[in-house]
Amino acid sequence: MLLFVVAFASGIIFGLGLTISEMINPARVIGFLDVAGSWDPTLMFVMGGALAVTLPASHFILRRAMPLLDSEFFLPTKRDIDPPLILGAAIFGIGWGLGGFCPGPALAAIASGTPTVFLFVLSMIIGQWLAGRIR
Repeated sequence: MLLFVVAFASGIIFGLGLTISEMINPARVIGFLDVAGSWDPTLMFVMGGALAVTLPASHFILRRAMPLLDSEFFLPTKRDIDPPLILGAAIFGIGWGLGGFCPGPALAAIASGTPTVFLFVLSMIIGQWLAGRIR
């Protein structure tokens, strides 16, 4: 039950942060990607703020024997850059550029009730399902 409460609270905090920083607004994200036009650096500051908290905290967290709410840390072990990684990154980037969303902000934006957000999330879920079937 504690794991559920912590996960729920973390999701709420994450969603609020995305909403307050306007990262659920596709125009804000597309403005960040428009480096040749009217570039909007807001997303860079949001990511910088997240890194400023995450990098020092992860150093101390990973020094622990185990996480607080699990029996082990689950860290990536794969280090090579292969075609599936490149293809997945390209598809992610194209979707991000066309839709103005990545998965977290898209899920948080569902609360807006906008039909295009629902279409994006539905497409994202179908794409994830297809990727799992192809693999």
